[in-house]
Parts: sequence; C-alpha cells; structure tokens
Amino acid sequence: MTLLRKLALGFALVLVAGFCALPRIADHGMNRVARPADPFAISDGARRLHAELRIADLHADPLLWPRDLVSRGGPGQVDLPRLIEGRVVLQVFGVATQSPFGLNFERNSAETFDMNTPLAIASGWAPRTYTSRLARALHQAELLRRAAADSEGQLTLIATRGDLAQHLARYAEDPQRSAGFLGLEGMHALEGRVESLDELYAAGFRMAGFAHFFDNAFAGSSAGEEKHGLTELGREALARIEALGMIADLAHASPATIRDVLALAKRPVVVSHTGVQATCPGPRNLSDGEIRGIAANGGVIGIGAFAGAVCDTAPRAVARAMRHVRDLVGIEHVALGSDFDGAVTTAFDASETALLVEALFAEGFTPDEVRLALGENTLALLAELLPE
Repeated sequence: MTLLRKLALGFALVLVAGFCALPRIADHGMNRVARPADPFAISDGARRLHAELRIADLHADPLLWPRDLVSRGGPGQVDLPRLIEGRVVLQVFGVATQSPFGLNFERNSAETFDMNTPLAIASGWAPRTYTSRLARALHQAELLRRAAADSEGQLTLIATRGDLAQHLARYAEDPQRSAGFLGLEGMHALEGRVESLDELYAAGFRMAGFAHFFDNAFAGSSAGEEKHGLTELGREALARIEALGMIADLAHASPATIRDVLALAKRPVVVSHTGVQATCPGPRNLSDGEIRGIAANGGVIGIGAFAGAVCDTAPRAVARAMRHVRDLVGIEHVALGSDFDGAVTTAFDASETALLVEALFAEGFTPDEVRLALGENTLALLAELLPE
C-alpha cells in the first residue's frame, strides 16, 4: 500500500470514528444539567415528604441516545439508578422519530433536514431505521425491552392496569425499582397508516401524541407551518387510540388540534410535557382556555422542567406553572412531565426530584397537594385509562 493510500485510509477512518462519536457528543452537549453555583436548599420537611412519594413523570427521552439505561451514566438526566433515587415510580419514555434541523417553537417544515437520520446511522441502529420513522419507533421499543431484561427486575414494563397495580404493590415493599411504558411523539411515525397504531401497541406503546415540531398528515403542530387541526386520518387515529386503550397526548399539538381532539375524545387526554402561557408566554405552552378544556375532559397537564416550558430551569419555575394550573382548574389536573433528555438543559436530574417538593412548598402547596401533583394524579388516571 502506497503512502498516499495509507493516508487516505487513515483519514477515512478518522472521519468514520468522528461520525460514530457524534451521538455521544450531541448527548453530552444537548442534555446538560447546569446546576447553579449556589446549590438549591432542601428542607428537612421536604426530604421527609419526598421519601414517601410515588413520583410519576409523563415524559423523558433517554431512548434516543446511545447509553446504558440500566447503569448510572455521566451524560443526560435519566437512567434507572437516578429514577430510583428520585422515587420515580413510573416513567413514560417518549419516542421521537424525526426532528427538523434548526427546530424552534414558532415554525418548522417536515421537509427540513431530519437530525434523527444521522443520529440513527451513527448510533448503529438497524438499516431499516435510516428511512422508516415507524422502524425507529419500534427500535426504541426494543431498546427499552432490553433495558428491562438487563435490569434484574428493577425496571418493569407496564402494559395493563394489572401491571401497574402489581408494580405499585411491589414498590411499597421495595422501592429499589421503577417502571414505565412508551409514548409516541408525533404521528408522522405512523407513515400514513392508522393501522400502525396496532403495531406500536403490540410493541408496548400506551400513549400517542399527534404531532411533534411540524405538521403531519394526521394533525397540526404548535410549531408547524399551517398549524391545522385534525385531518380525517387524525380523527381515525383518535378513535383507534381510544379503542385500543391507549392514551391521547396533546403535547406539541396546535391550538386547532387541541380543540378538535377535545371535541371528539370520549376518554380523558394528557398533555405529557408542556408549560402554561400565564407564567411562560409562547406558542409551545397552553392558554388558560386550553387548560380549562383539558380539565373539563378529565385530563392532566404535565409541566416540564426546561426553559421552553417554564422560562427558567429552576425548580421554582416548574412549581409556579403547577400552581397556575391548580389555581385555575384544581389540583387534580396537575402533573409532572419533565422532558428530561429531550435535548434540553435543566438545573436538576431525575435523582433530584426532592427539589420540586421544596419548590412546591415555597409556592404554598400542602403535602397532600404535592403528592397529587408529582405522581398520584397521573397514577390514578393511568389506573383508569390503561387497558384491562
């Protein structure tokens, strides 16, 4: 081999190695925990209450990144040890399958270069995931199944009401465990077929969101170009979600989509991760009218822990948004939807949920209200909505 060929081969190997390292570089850079120089204080009362809680988080995205979910890792905000330490008894694992380059909360096109494609390739996912959004969703479902299998019983996958009840009974005896199920982030992953919901249901999905950062053939996004409502396909998908016993998720949905779903839904819905315009204005977050509509439907609203949802990363900002929902429609509609590992910077991770207890106390929540907001509302709704 000539020197020139050796140099070319070496250069090619460096490029390949650099490309394969991109997912880890992105994970470290996009899912940061930026703790303040002065640590947040936690009172003894908050610590005691936290030690009794059953926290349920409606949305986090660790499956998108090349990590061992079962081991405590350096990057990001969620893994099994941190869930256990934070007393997160149930975690909904969000599944994103397409993210437009330069995504923002105002306007995105489905035709924009998709950042999830190189992420799938560089992460070594199966070749079918390079072009199929549905395959990406199913691949992430398999990653969660593998994590549960490797966890020696510490991570349980929830599919039915009975699974949830059994897990909670075990948790009462031994809290060194957590559980979860899958939530789809955008129906573009259905690839135009309502029947794809059946395939996702069989793979363990129990929640389905209508849109992500762009409009699709089923529904409009709050960050889309047209921000339209449900299409005929979207109406068929909602009916199929309810028939299967899945839960409809209005996170990222356009105001028109929210209105259409609330007019048609026969079961309560959730907003898995969001903020409220009253404390953090912007198209990503819910208006008071939308909050009232979701409450009238019997649903819950998961408040995020990132600046796009609450205009800050401090736990107190999360608590202020929760307080607004409580004061407007009642404590029974308040929930947590952190969006940990959703390419967001936060001030704390899943192990530090005691900070939210302290923040809620500071916002005037009683211990019983803290229990409801951080988990019991979500657990009660899941006990009602999960399939038998």
